[in-house]
Parts: sequence; C-alpha cells; structure tokens
Amino acid sequence: MSPSSQCANGMKAKVIQNHLRSLADPEVAEKSQRFFKTGKGDYGEGDRFLGIRVPILRAQVTQYGELSLIEIGRLLKSNFHEERHFALMLLVRQFSKRDAVQRKAIYEFYLDNTRYINNWDLVDCSAPGIVGVYLEGNSRRLLYALAESTSLWERRIAIISTLHFIKKDDFADTLKISALLLNDGEDLIHKAVGWMLREVGNRDFSVEEKFLKKNYRDMPRTMLRYAIEKFPGEMRKSYLDGSA
Repeated sequence: MSPSSQCANGMKAKVIQNHLRSLADPEVAEKSQRFFKTGKGDYGEGDRFLGIRVPILRAQVTQYGELSLIEIGRLLKSNFHEERHFALMLLVRQFSKRDAVQRKAIYEFYLDNTRYINNWDLVDCSAPGIVGVYLEGNSRRLLYALAESTSLWERRIAIISTLHFIKKDDFADTLKISALLLNDGEDLIHKAVGWMLREVGNRDFSVEEKFLKKNYRDMPRTMLRYAIEKFPGEMRKSYLDGSA
C-alpha cells in the first residue's frame, strides 16, 4: 500500500517511523551526532540520529496527507531527531492549509510540546511558520514570555518566530526581543539574534544600523559578527574594533 493510500485509511505514526527508519544511513547519522553537539554537556546531549538528510526528509513530508495531532505528537516525542523534525515539518505544512480554528489548535499544540522542539534546526524549521504566522494577527505578548524562559529552545523560538514579521517589513518585535536577549548566556541565542538583526538589515539597513549603534558595544561577539556579516569591509571592521 502506498503512503497516500495508507493516509487515506488513517495513517499511524508507527507506519511513518518504519518508513523513515528504512531510509536511515549510519554514516550520515554519525556525522550528525557530531554536527549537532550531542556529547555530554553539549546543547544536544543524548540526541539520537537515523541519518536522513534534510532534502530527503522534506520529500517524505510531501508523500503524506492527513495525520492527526495525536499521531504527530507520537512522532514529536520520538528519541530520533529526524522523526521529530519530520513531525514539525508536517505540522507547518498542515498549519498553512488550515482554517483559523484548526490553526489555533496547531499553535496551542506546538506551545504545549516545546520540550520536544529541542534543537536549533527544529526551532528554525517551525517557529516562523507556526508561531510567527499565528501571532501576526494576535497579541505577541507570548514572545516576550518565551524570551524570558529558562529554556534555551523557548528563547530561540521567541526570536526566530519574528522572522515572519521581518518578511512583512515589521521589525519592532525583533528589535525589542533582541534587546531582551543581549545578555543571554547561550551561543545559540547569540547566533539567532545576530541572524534576525541581519535579516532586518537586508530589508532596511538604517533600522539595523540604528539598533547596532545603540547596542553593539554590549553585544556578545558572535551576535555582532552574525549581525554585520554582510556589511562592507571597513564598516564591519569599525564595529568589531569598537570605533563605529
């Protein structure tokens, strides 16, 4: 039976897991273990990988139709990184096709399960397309609560979700949350904030520059480097040596 036929008859998470595990590549898995810092004390400590590259994983999402939130939840709770990644990509796809009531249910499901959205790529593939899109027409107070969370991943969700707003030329929340996260102790937050500031600059250089002029001396070095990555050479140098 094809994946589409199985979906029509009520796809179960176990069927998808079996399919994904048939695509496993031990060599890729070993490289992923190192790339995603899964050693003791690292941000991805204990994470396990099947070894499925993202383009292959993404292609599987298009093969499947309907899957209930209960079944998506089973995939999201998997010990294997790619199964959680698949669940989130499927969730984003479903969210984009649903009405307002169903979108609300997906959004709430996402926020109820942030403990499983526990690596940078899992946040980045899902937060803008679910949290960002949902909050475009709603109160954004939640983002500020997430920005103050003890969870690294919830703080990353807060800033990365604003990518959706940036694409609409709406920068206010990105800048406010960036200011809140200036003193964050995590390198993955430094990178995320720097990236979002760079995206603001890609849309409106003067907005990014105004923020940097005020804050660059207080920014972690990695955050600053990410933010000014596309600046002209001499300007980039002036920020790095503190003379901007």
